Amino acid sequence: MIDFKENEALDTLNHSCAHLMAQAIKHLYPHAKFWVGPVVSEGFYYDIDLGDDVIRDEDLPKIEKEMKKCAKDNKRIVREEISKEEALERFKDDEYKVDLISRMDENEVVISCYTQGDFTDLCRGPHVESTKLCKNFKLLKHSGAYWKGDKNNKVLQRIYGVCFPTAEELEAHLQELEEAKQRDHRKLGKDLKMFMFSDIVGAGLPMWLPNGFTVRRLLSDYIMDKEIKQGYQHVMTPSVASTKLYKISGHLEHYEKDMFPIMNREEDPDEYVLRPMNCPEHMIMYKSSLHSYRDLPVRIAEIANDFRFEAAGALTGIERSRAFTQNDSHIFATPDQIAQEIKNVTALIVDVYKDFGLDKYEFRLSLRDKENTDKYFGNDELWEKSEAELREVLKEMDVPYYEAEGEAAFYGPKIDVQVKSALGHDVTLSTIQLDYQLPERFELEYVDHNGNKSRPVVIHRAILGSIDRFVAFLLEETKGILPLWLSANQVVVIPVSNEKHNAYGEEIIDMLKDRNIRAYLDNRNEKLGYRIREAQTSKIPVEVVICDGEVEERSVTVRRYGSKEENKMSLDDFLTMLEKEIKEKA
Repeated sequence: MIDFKENEALDTLNHSCAHLMAQAIKHLYPHAKFWVGPVVSEGFYYDIDLGDDVIRDEDLPKIEKEMKKCAKDNKRIVREEISKEEALERFKDDEYKVDLISRMDENEVVISCYTQGDFTDLCRGPHVESTKLCKNFKLLKHSGAYWKGDKNNKVLQRIYGVCFPTAEELEAHLQELEEAKQRDHRKLGKDLKMFMFSDIVGAGLPMWLPNGFTVRRLLSDYIMDKEIKQGYQHVMTPSVASTKLYKISGHLEHYEKDMFPIMNREEDPDEYVLRPMNCPEHMIMYKSSLHSYRDLPVRIAEIANDFRFEAAGALTGIERSRAFTQNDSHIFATPDQIAQEIKNVTALIVDVYKDFGLDKYEFRLSLRDKENTDKYFGNDELWEKSEAELREVLKEMDVPYYEAEGEAAFYGPKIDVQVKSALGHDVTLSTIQLDYQLPERFELEYVDHNGNKSRPVVIHRAILGSIDRFVAFLLEETKGILPLWLSANQVVVIPVSNEKHNAYGEEIIDMLKDRNIRAYLDNRNEKLGYRIREAQTSKIPVEVVICDGEVEERSVTVRRYGSKEENKMSLDDFLTMLEKEIKEKA
């Protein structure tokens, strides 16, 4: 997907088109007043005060029609520079413009305006030469937006649009948007009955339906099995903990604004919070027993429920929610084990990505912002040491990577694996973090080979990251067509006639379930075509239709999702084929 803010020519064109939209709205709603109309990554928008009028879906074509008239007039877009005093006088009846002008830097003695025909607005520019160049546009959606983003202020009308130099480019972009809409995990999750949200339950708190929970369980089992083979030990820790824990870890100091509010009772001396992450609990677990250098590395892993009080405007389905589950782990190691452990984690990431067919990814070395060190804790020496060690490991592994300042965790640098999604987003799926800080804060120890007490190093790592976000990513990557081994329902058996074929259908279902293959019998009193179409809509990987011939021959007629081809095979061959595909995660 195009980022309009990153393309100078498109940025200028879209900003000019925002003014074209404002001009058209002023014609249709003479009382309209305008706040700001910036270019954003997906096009442009304008925030508008329409008084008592409210924009509805049916109003957008009306505004587009007026915009086309304004574009056809081909008015020149003219820049004018005026003083702050002149600007305040010219826009004295518009409280939004007065607010903007009043807050401008005192050193900004010259203010620019742009005029096209009968419409003038404050703007730094630049703009295209004339309105005719903005003719290839489309208004996409509308919403409400608080003035200045403050919920105590008036709600303005926000209208989004997009503009391109040619009609062909616009049409291609609109097709991309439609494709993205069909891939949106929120739509797919609803269509496939995987998860739901309820305002009564609370914003950003997903509820997983049977289909979705099955996929989550399969992913959890899958990654835990992988981890067990690499020597991880799985644990379970509580989702709520005393603030004493997070004072030691530093979360209350550095992360409190992202946490749910503190809970307390008068009779209880302790205060509690929902945990935003489970690192501190694992530190306490490690500290609960003595460790020798011979015991290290200790690899603790957990499928952990975590909670973060995300801003309402940032919530995005299960991709960004307030309650989520992490595939988390902490490796307690000696300093000379760091390189090998990070290499092992990287190998596990590559192995997992291979299973899911992910090949468009790159490594990012996420460093602290040296110009803003207040948001991190620890001393410069430990930060420089850990950043240098991660950089050296990446070089030893000979993998391409890039560095990003300001992307580190507040307690240490990290290696993030950035994956390009089907929607063009740069998504962090996996992360490896090197931490000298928490071992210091929790005073963790092990006895080294000289019999002295030493500090271990902690490697935080998440392979699937947030399982919720990973499911969202998979849905958008596959359009909801999950592989056979991961599908909530793997097989649907459809008898042509319930009276004649139901018994054989039930026998097939029993045989599938005996092999732990998830299947169901669709013997509803509906037409065959309807049941087949519904299986396709539900994106069931394998459909089995049975009629007289199949019953007599003890065979099945098989059709794969998305294919019109039908294959007839013996029941034994069918069961063997499915078991092989599922085992190999084909």
